[in-house]
This record gives sequence, C-alpha cells and structure tokens, in this order.
Amino acid sequence: MSDGDTSSPILFWFRRDLRLSDHPGLSKVASTGRPVIPVFICDPSVDGLGAAPKWRLGEALRVFSEALEAKGSRLILRRGNALPILRGLAEETGAGAVHWSRLYDPDARERDEAVKSDLKGDGIEAVSHAGHLLFEPWTVETKQGGYYKVYTPFWRAVKDRDPGTASSAPSELAAPKHWPDSDRLGDWDMGAAMDRGAAVVAKHARVGEQKAQQRLGTFISNIIEGYDASRDLPGEDGTSRLSENLTYGEIGIRACWEAAQRAREDGKDGAETFLGELVWRDFAYHLLYHTPRLVSGNWREEWDAFPWNEDERSAEVKAWKQGRTGMPFVDAAMREMFVTGTMHNRGRMIVASYLTKHLMCHWKIGMKWFEDCLIDWDIANNSMGWQWAAGSGPDATPYFRVFNPETQIEKFDRDGAYRRAFIAEGQEDPPETALDYFEAIPRRWTMSPADEYPEEPIVGAKEGREAALKAYKERDF
Repeated sequence: MSDGDTSSPILFWFRRDLRLSDHPGLSKVASTGRPVIPVFICDPSVDGLGAAPKWRLGEALRVFSEALEAKGSRLILRRGNALPILRGLAEETGAGAVHWSRLYDPDARERDEAVKSDLKGDGIEAVSHAGHLLFEPWTVETKQGGYYKVYTPFWRAVKDRDPGTASSAPSELAAPKHWPDSDRLGDWDMGAAMDRGAAVVAKHARVGEQKAQQRLGTFISNIIEGYDASRDLPGEDGTSRLSENLTYGEIGIRACWEAAQRAREDGKDGAETFLGELVWRDFAYHLLYHTPRLVSGNWREEWDAFPWNEDERSAEVKAWKQGRTGMPFVDAAMREMFVTGTMHNRGRMIVASYLTKHLMCHWKIGMKWFEDCLIDWDIANNSMGWQWAAGSGPDATPYFRVFNPETQIEKFDRDGAYRRAFIAEGQEDPPETALDYFEAIPRRWTMSPADEYPEEPIVGAKEGREAALKAYKERDF
C-alpha cells in the first residue's frame, strides 16, 4: 500500500527501545496524528537469546505493554520472521508505513536492510530512526576520515557534541479502528530456561521505564558526587546500575546524558566520569559497526594462532563458572551474576582476566557464559569487554596486563563486604544474597552453603601471571 494515504496506520516495530520518552522514532510517528500500531516480533534473534536476557526481555515486554495500555494503546505480539509478519500486518491493518529504531550488530543490520528494501518494493514506507546511541557510528570520524580504534580520542571527538534533546513521552498514541490479533506473552514462555533462577534474579531486577527513571534520579541525587571512587568498590552501592535498563531501551541514552550534564553544571565531581562511561558504550557500538568481526573473532587478527584452551568442559572452566576457583574476588563476582543477573564492572574485569590469562581459556567461552547469565547482556559491550580483557581486542591497554585477583580484592574490598555478600561457605550466618546463590544455580551442580570453600586456588595469582607472560613472549606480540 502506498503511504500517500495520510490516515493509514503506522506500524512501529519495537526491539531494544521499550520506552515512551526520549524516543525519536516514536515521537516522530506520534506527531503525525495517524494511528500507531506498536509491534514486537519474537523472531530468531529473540528465540536465540540466552536464559537470563530472554527472561528479562519478557519482563520488559510485560511492563511496556502495561505502559502502552495506560496510553490507550497496546503492544501487538507476533512470532516468526520479521518480513512476512510485517507484510501480513500491513495488509491486515492497511498500514502504509513501518518505522523502527536502528540496531548495529551484523545480523540485525542484515535483517533490517532486507526488510527495508522489500517493504519499499511493496510500496510501503520503511523508515529507521536513531535513538539507541548518542551518536550514530558513521557520524564520528578521525581527521583522516576513518573510524576510531582507541577510546580516548573518540571521547575527545564527541564530549562537546550535542546529541540532541530527550523528548517527552507522547501525550497520546492514536489507536486504529480495529486492532489486529496478538499472541499472549505467557505463551512464549520466555523464562523457561531460567527455571528456578528467575525468582532469585527478580528480587534485584528493576523493570520498565518508570523504575529506570527512578534509578537515574537516585544516582544523580545520591551517588554521582562520589562516583569517581565508588564505582570501583563492588561492596558499595556506588554505580548507576542503568546497564540493565539501557539494554532493553527502558531509558533513553539522551536522558542519561542530559541528567549527567546537569550534574556537571552543578559541580558534582563524578559527572564527567559518568559521561565518559556513556560514551564508552557508544564507542563499543562504533567499533561493532565498523568492525563486525568484534563479535565473532579476534579483533586483533595476530591473536588467531594463540593457543587458547577451548575446552568448555574442562575442570578449570567448570570451577570458574561455579564460583569455585578459590579466588574470592572471582568467585564472589561469578556468584553475584547468578543472584542478581548483573556483575559489578570491576568484577567483570577480574573474572575475564582470570579466565583468559590465569586459566588461558578462550575469551569466547566467557563471552558465551555471560550471554547466558546476564540480564544486562549487550552484544557490543560484552564483545568488546571480553576482547579488551583478553588482550585480543581494541583499546587493550596493554594486552600483557594480568590483573592479580588477590591484590585487587584487598584494594577494592578491604572490609570484605563483597565477599561476604556472595560467598556463604565459612560464614556462620550468611546473608540472603549468599544463600540465594544455591537457590539459583542448576540442581545438577549439587552445591551447598555447608561445603568447604577451596583452600587453594585452581591456579594461583603468581603462577598464572608467569604462565601468561611466557605464552605472550613465545608468540612475540
């Protein structure tokens, strides 16, 4: 159908943008006054998600559906490949246009380009919008005209740019005369793979736009002032925790940017650092867009012949996954992930360094495990973070750095709060978070808080570092 009929409905295809405010695409279609039909498609990219992110996406859809209903709208759910579903809905509803917010990973780009081309071939307007990032990846270039490979010059290039203003939620979304049928979210059973772990992680998840905005407000009011120091202390509530909400687009990146800019203008010391963290997210997507191999292979191709251990079933990998390495920082962080669905950023660096350097295991093993266990799993951040830690990726400073889990925990968890919060063994009265780990893990692990904690690490800090440096020297990087 041609889009010449300005009264025809517009299909808005939601993906990682489950919010109403700071939503450029939704604001655009709402401003037309035409009926808007919100759509979410459970396509192969959704079905292929790991256990934790798939469960969390289901929760996000549930809350977003309620928010739309409060506006007199509704979220239409369909399952299958995107193109035939969008074509079918356009025919069924008389919609003359399909709009969506852009994604940047290779599979999404291939899908979206094909959808756009084929819909236009059908005479249906197909429009993609910015909104997931502060700056579109192709708009940030070096003086030579290429893409940035290092974060610091990227930060300098964008820190004073205007990313645009965060828009308010539309006052209304015009409804179509007739709503198309929708699947029932419960029939998709998006939490099936989480099993009993869902009830544990649900205690810590903060789902939906309203809770995301509350989280941002609390951070700006109470935490950002001391963020420079507190962000490195996993035993304290010293970070924004917004990664969970940014993952599903429950809060807009411009809203976060504007709040941090106001905090900086108010003289709050940690605001500049937080702005840098938001730009780090953009940088991950900048690299993903320009070098799609970031998700599938060594970004630095000279690492292709490195002798990684690729045995996912090895005793070392099993101990790492179960939080039984005998390194308290590593084990506390791995358990935090099972209990809360997230992991402190300092912990992410330590567990990744330990797996790839002390245990000499391939970073893909860790990346895959995070993809299954994190509710804030993000394809760009996860890929770049693992390769950064392993030394094979961009901005690895330097590749031969080997974090010492023993000195790191003494530096960043001096009072032992983080260890006590997540490692129950050896405590007379463990806290709920430490005990919940045993409620969340697979039963086949047969672990108990009454077990003895490992007396010795599976690989010691010194021996692991020496082995890694020896391997790097032999490869002559």
